[in-house]
Amino acid sequence: MTEREAYIALNLIGQIGPVRARALAARLGSLAAIFEAPERDLCAADGIGPELAAHVARRRSEVDPAGEEDKARRLGARVVTPADPDYPEPLRTIHDPPLALYIVGDWTRADRHAIAVVGSRRCTHYGRATADRIAAQLAGAGVTVVSGLARGIDMAAHEGALRADGRTIAVLGGAVDRLYPAEARPLADRIAAQGAVISEYALGREPDRTTFPYRNRVISGLSMGVVIVEADRQSGAMITAAQALEQGRLVFAVPGRVDQPMSRGPHSLIRQGARLVEDARDVLEEFEYLFPRGATAAPAPAGDGAPAAFSFSDDEARIVAALSEGELDADTLARRAGLPPAKLGALLVGLEIKRVVRMLPGRLVALTIQPHRDELAK
Repeated sequence: MTEREAYIALNLIGQIGPVRARALAARLGSLAAIFEAPERDLCAADGIGPELAAHVARRRSEVDPAGEEDKARRLGARVVTPADPDYPEPLRTIHDPPLALYIVGDWTRADRHAIAVVGSRRCTHYGRATADRIAAQLAGAGVTVVSGLARGIDMAAHEGALRADGRTIAVLGGAVDRLYPAEARPLADRIAAQGAVISEYALGREPDRTTFPYRNRVISGLSMGVVIVEADRQSGAMITAAQALEQGRLVFAVPGRVDQPMSRGPHSLIRQGARLVEDARDVLEEFEYLFPRGATAAPAPAGDGAPAAFSFSDDEARIVAALSEGELDADTLARRAGLPPAKLGALLVGLEIKRVVRMLPGRLVALTIQPHRDELAK
């Protein structure tokens, strides 16, 4: 058995999480050795007692990693392990990276620049609208939005990212063939077409009260930071915030009405030092290193008079071209660029963070740079 197959097989055995798997590998020399070692050697590893050693010894001959991969492929998923080069790099840095990930869609290197937006299932209209707006702004700035595909804030975050034609990743609390809630299937399909739906659970695993809190470490682990939008003090979103801090990620919180129970979690985080968030700018300002000044700031004149190079998406190029003759109000800009107002708003946040445009009083928008016409044609 290869190391890769051993990861998948251990994930199928159950009761052996990432930490215990690491202890067994340290004791036996490799994960693959677990499937040949005597039961007494299994028992000698840290955190593995006689009962668990007997469970592994009994189950290791019953699991079929190749068969599991075949079933996953028939569902449109692929299985990725830490032994694979395309395993998400951010997860390698956490204490307990999943033994296997079932991915429907694609995780790409660009998804390393991800922000999680999570919150309560029992959200208010304000919370849902705010999550949608912030996610759309983040996606419009080129950031991948991560959430948990739960009712309420999570679904709103995914919808916002999709509305901005951005990337989004859903991390499930059950297997990819046991989607919960069932009504999320159409949304999950759209997410997979424009990002990824991910689960660490073996096929057939139903979600329950234990799986959801455990998967939250993957949401935070995939992300550079976590934005909490409406959550009570004791909630899954607050567990995600705590895990983010343990993993060295940044935590952000959206303030709410003081008379709403779902404001208690974010307000508690703000009192503890979380960055208060009103829109995506408050988040992206913490990650200015993603926008190197040489590529995004208004350039100083070069000695030879050559213009600095800028690279824009098609939609961004349409905005910049529309503004090239002078400042415009947002409504006129939307018409000239041929973009829906909601999408325009998300893109403008990204261009403002990149220091390409600036917002003026009266909803006016102006360029801070004057790109060469060749750049708009790219």
